[in-house]
This record gives sequence, structure tokens and C-alpha cells, in this order.
Amino acid sequence: MELEQFNAYRTTVATPVGEIAYVDVGGGPTALFVHGIVASSYLWRNVIDALRDERRCVALDLPGHGRTPVSPGRDLTLAAHAEVLESFCEALGLDSFDLVASDTGGAIAQVFTVRHQERVRTLTLTNCDCHDQLPPPAFKQTVDAAKAGTLAEAIRQLHDNPDVGRIALGQGYERPDDLDDDTIREFFGAFKDLGAARELERAITSLDSADLLAIEPQLSELRVPTLIAWGTGDVFFDLRWAHWLKDTIPGVERVVEIPDAKLFYPDERAEELVPHLRAHMDAHAATETVS
Repeated sequence: MELEQFNAYRTTVATPVGEIAYVDVGGGPTALFVHGIVASSYLWRNVIDALRDERRCVALDLPGHGRTPVSPGRDLTLAAHAEVLESFCEALGLDSFDLVASDTGGAIAQVFTVRHQERVRTLTLTNCDCHDQLPPPAFKQTVDAAKAGTLAEAIRQLHDNPDVGRIALGQGYERPDDLDDDTIREFFGAFKDLGAARELERAITSLDSADLLAIEPQLSELRVPTLIAWGTGDVFFDLRWAHWLKDTIPGVERVVEIPDAKLFYPDERAEELVPHLRAHMDAHAATETVS
């Protein structure tokens, strides 16, 4: 799905924690998609395109990403992001859905799911933060730049410099040179204003593994049917963390390895994720048939 078509499905909803932008595509049982730092709902465009004829696909932009604004001073911790997801679900009346999440979105999904097991029909985690890997060691240079206040000025320029933006995304994509300018601008457009870029710095420095460590007792009792689909070429989240999740969460049914895939493979290699995702969701199909 190209950006122009994706934009046609964008809308917003008012919540107690502010206005949230999202896309809502297709019909049938609901699947809810959550992205991570720097990305947006657009990360899921190709997965959504493949599932739209059989699922209602909803993907939100997290605060300060995509089209969702973030107000200065808003709590941007992991726990607060889980509350954003809670408010979003309340606003849309999402009571039962398949939850699919990546990167920092996967950490948010873990917190949300232990709080709301009754809502999550199935859980799918692709490469994401877990245990004490929030943020992961390979992200340290970016975290240090955010703490030093030098990240904002650098990242705000990437919207207007797609060639440099491709280099910046190179760690997350196998083939960054294949990314079109629209995709680069979509991911970095939220940060072209210096104030918004400063909020991204604050979001990054607010990430704390203590928020994940605090829910591990609940994770060890979580029986929501869970699929782990992991790219083996990711420099941020090593394959061993997929198996850590399997060993920690009783509800994990499978670990699927996507050979050589990197962090943003749900965009780049959606065709390899979708069959596993479809089989997982269909195995726990809902009686819900309309959006």
C-alpha cells in the first residue's frame, strides 16, 4: 500500500490523553497494530494491505509519531504509553482484538496485555524490547544523543534529506536504498519541527527497563495465545530474546524465525509475516464478523 492510499484511511479520535491519529481499514474481527520509536502506523501498511479483506485492521500513531501530537510535559514512559493504548481502545470501543506489536510497541503491548488479558484475543510480538533490553544496547548511541540534546537537530533534518534518512534507517532495513522518498518523509515528518524533535528526545530518555521488569511476574502467568515472529538479522534484538519470551510467557505457542530479517521487516518482508500471523489469528478466531 502506497502512502497516498494509506492516507485515505487516516482519521483521529479524541481521548482523555489527547487526540490520537490512526488508520482503520477493512472489516471482520479486529487486529490492532502498534509500532515503535521513530516509525508510525505506516510500518504496518503492507501487512494491513494483505489482511484488509478478512480483518478490520486498526493501527495507531503513538504520541509524537506519525500524525499524533504530543504536548510538552506529557508522561512518555512505557507505562504511560500503555495508558494511551488503553484510552485509544476505550475511545474506539475495542473490547476484543488480536494485538500485533513491534519494537517499543512490543514492550507497550506486553504491559497492556498483562493489564487487559480479557481484551487480547491473541498476541503477536515481532522484534521488540523485553526484560532489561529497554532500550537495547545497540540503541545506546541514539539514547546518548537524546540525553545530550543533540539528536533533535539531527533528526529534524531527515524529512528534507531522504538520502540521509535512508542511512539513518539502515540498521533497521535490509535494503534501505529501496525505500522511496515518501516512506522516509512519513517516518521522519513528525520530527521536522524542532519542538517535536525535542519531545522525541524526551520520549527516548524516558524509556526504562524497570517498567518491563516490574511486569515479569504477570508475564510468567500470561496465557493469552502468543506468537513470536523474529527477524534473525536484527542488530537491536537478538534471537535469544525471542526464546526468552517463549520461556517466560506460558501462552507462547510458536517462535517463528524470519531469516536475516531486520527490525522493520513487517514493512520490508510483510509477505513472510502474514501467513504466520493469519494462521495464528485464525486458530483463535472470534465470533465477531463485522467491524
